[in-house]
Amino acid sequence: MAGDIRMLNTGQLLELSRRLRAAGGAPLQRNFARRIRRAAEPLHRDLRDAMTGMDISGPGRSTRQGGPSPTTRPLRRTLAEAIRISVRTTGNPGARIWVDKGRLPPDLRNMPKAMNEAPGGRVRHPVFANRRRWANTYVTPLWWDRTVRRHEPRMRAEVERITDDIRRQLGG
Repeated sequence: MAGDIRMLNTGQLLELSRRLRAAGGAPLQRNFARRIRRAAEPLHRDLRDAMTGMDISGPGRSTRQGGPSPTTRPLRRTLAEAIRISVRTTGNPGARIWVDKGRLPPDLRNMPKAMNEAPGGRVRHPVFANRRRWANTYVTPLWWDRTVRRHEPRMRAEVERITDDIRRQLGG
């Protein structure tokens, strides 16, 4: 997983962005940004749903060890909330969906990538930060890649339609 997906058709979007600026059309730029965001939102939503609905299983806790879990944060929800979307209409225009590592606790910063690239769906990790004791957890591998691939044709068609509409509004 590259960590993000970008809806960019650089040549067309750059040319369109320049024409929007030259036309002095702040309303056109807002419309452009809103429509690009709207095209990316289904992917954003599905990535979050894929994370929150992911089957994560492990060997379970030993009966010898009692007591509540030392952490109260829900893993799937924490990771899903870190999936972000941003839209730019200038510079490098387009939409970007990525995992914002700054919104994750330090011990989970690499977890989305590890879960996506897990060979055979196995994520090996220390048990509650104890580096002398390790456990295997099984996840759905390639959750990010599969979700992105499923949305790619729709997003390309939508961005092309948006650029054609904005071009028409600019007069050519």
